[in-house]
Amino acid sequence: MRIATWNINSITARLPRLLEWLSSAQPDVVCLQELKVAPEAYPEEALRELGYESVVNAGGRWNGVAVLSKVGVEDPVVGLPGAPEYEGAVEPRAAAATCGGVRVWSVYVPNGREVGHAHYAYKLEWLAALKETAAKSAPGALPFAILGDYNIAPTDQDVWDISLFDGATHVTPAERAALTALEDAGLAEVHPRALKYDVPFTYWDYRQLGFPKNKGMRIDLVFGNAAFGSAVKDSYVDREARKGKGASDHAPVVVDLEV
Repeated sequence: MRIATWNINSITARLPRLLEWLSSAQPDVVCLQELKVAPEAYPEEALRELGYESVVNAGGRWNGVAVLSKVGVEDPVVGLPGAPEYEGAVEPRAAAATCGGVRVWSVYVPNGREVGHAHYAYKLEWLAALKETAAKSAPGALPFAILGDYNIAPTDQDVWDISLFDGATHVTPAERAALTALEDAGLAEVHPRALKYDVPFTYWDYRQLGFPKNKGMRIDLVFGNAAFGSAVKDSYVDREARKGKGASDHAPVVVDLEV
């Protein structure tokens, strides 16, 4: 089974690229983030024509996640249990389904904006709720994974120049402690291998030639329980999907399982 996660950065703008990638990479399950689409505008028919069912949590212009599956959808969940509100609303940042015997969550963790900002506190609260979900599912025998854009670089090596991030979000001890909390809950990170550079970055800013200069970050992550981890055969970042005009600023992370 091939499972992938991809911050698509607008499924409407990126639909031709997404359909092309689905046809070539042939993933069985895909976790998408940053759909940026209203529910009624989600391209369900186009995806169904390629054999994918969808579990969608979308709210319009911002955020939005989905789980696509060619191997069935069981026990779908829309929204993270216990997720905090931000400015009076529960944002569409999580969706889950059991697909071909593997339980997956697609998550788009809040950015945090700036340390000390209300959005940063919201990010940490949201991650605490995610940890509770992990703690309930990780001990089971069913392969279980949380995939998505975490907006956290796990180590200093996961950004192109850590000296530029002094006092910034994505690298703070509190954010990284939230990843450790997932490990305490029974999950472990699936580390993708590097295909070209030493660090398999997953995100490059559109500005200042970020991608050609490889000024990237590794913030799209996969955390799985023991049953999931033991089934992993390979994992890599598909940098080719970041190339060319009209690309997302993120690349897909692909995980191949033997289940």
